[in-house]
Amino acid sequence: MAIDSQEIIKLIKEKIPDADIQIDDLKGDNNHYHATIKSSMFSGLSKVQQHQLVYSALGSKMGNELHALMLTTLTI
Repeated sequence: MAIDSQEIIKLIKEKIPDADIQIDDLKGDNNHYHATIKSSMFSGLSKVQQHQLVYSALGSKMGNELHALMLTTLTI
């Protein structure tokens, strides 16, 4: 089972409304992505905390419909 990049964006924006998100499908299989996410909500958070925030937005999709997600998070 795979997940569309637009669904990933929707889920992240629900938790991080000001997120500027760019997603690349690394293998063309809707299962391996790289996401660059810029948000003011990352201010004051460590990289680990930033990534945890993103993963919490994806909930149970991670490891099920979404197999692999490489993250780059930036504070704006």
